[in-house]
Amino acid sequence: MHTSQQAAQSAPTGRRGLHALIRTKDGWAVQHAVVTVTDMSGLQVARVQADAEGAVATGPLEPGVYTVVVTAVGYAPAAQTAIATGAGVAELGTVVLSRQGGADLPPPGVWTLDPAHCRIAATAQHLGLSSVQGRFTEFAGQIEIGPTPETSSVVAEIAAASIDTGNGTRDDHLRSADFLDVAAHPTITYRSAGLTTSGPDRWTVHGMLTLAGIMRPVDLDMTYLGTGPDPWGGLRAAFRAETELRRDDFAMTYNQVVRAGVALIGATLKVELDIQAVQGASLP
Repeated sequence: MHTSQQAAQSAPTGRRGLHALIRTKDGWAVQHAVVTVTDMSGLQVARVQADAEGAVATGPLEPGVYTVVVTAVGYAPAAQTAIATGAGVAELGTVVLSRQGGADLPPPGVWTLDPAHCRIAATAQHLGLSSVQGRFTEFAGQIEIGPTPETSSVVAEIAAASIDTGNGTRDDHLRSADFLDVAAHPTITYRSAGLTTSGPDRWTVHGMLTLAGIMRPVDLDMTYLGTGPDPWGGLRAAFRAETELRRDDFAMTYNQVVRAGVALIGATLKVELDIQAVQGASLP
């Protein structure tokens, strides 16, 4: 068969040709992967794209040894050797692609936060001795995983009045103009502008936080915990993230000095997020 004709062929005759499954390390299909097959002289004999299941099938191959290179945007290339039998068949099995730089993210696409399985908490030091933690109970958001980290994004909206520290009097004070000022600024928003790698499963999320009507750049130190199916037929990704905020950056300067050098409330807040997101633009 002429080389150009063989390269253009993207479906096998029966089970003839090279077959492979392209997956992430979590076992999910890399739909946009491209497989290039060259013979021992370096001549390209086939080039095909994976289907929606991450499966690849070329046209029949001449018996012999081939080099197979798998590429995908955002992933490190993988090269393997394949041997075509006398019947023109080469079974490559599963090829696992790693994220560029050795760091992993969920499969590309939209992921929607599941508030029932998320936690957004803030902890402040109290009296210089212990700490008080509050949680926001009403929020929504989406994560867009792009082909590359730089094209990924996060957007979240939190109902400021949903703060809950377990004490009604304290919660009412936190909702007042001394702190969150929920009457004037009912929504806390976070919008990211991309990710950078900080380790094999760690990322820095760069974004802007609007809190009490003031917008400031805030980076999140995020860990990707993995992806897996849920009992309801969906696919979930889990993350943990944290950051530290200075209250006076958001004009929350209320305080009381209870004794020399000791304030009622600490100057910083530790923010912690435990996130589960479901694949798709809406929750099932």
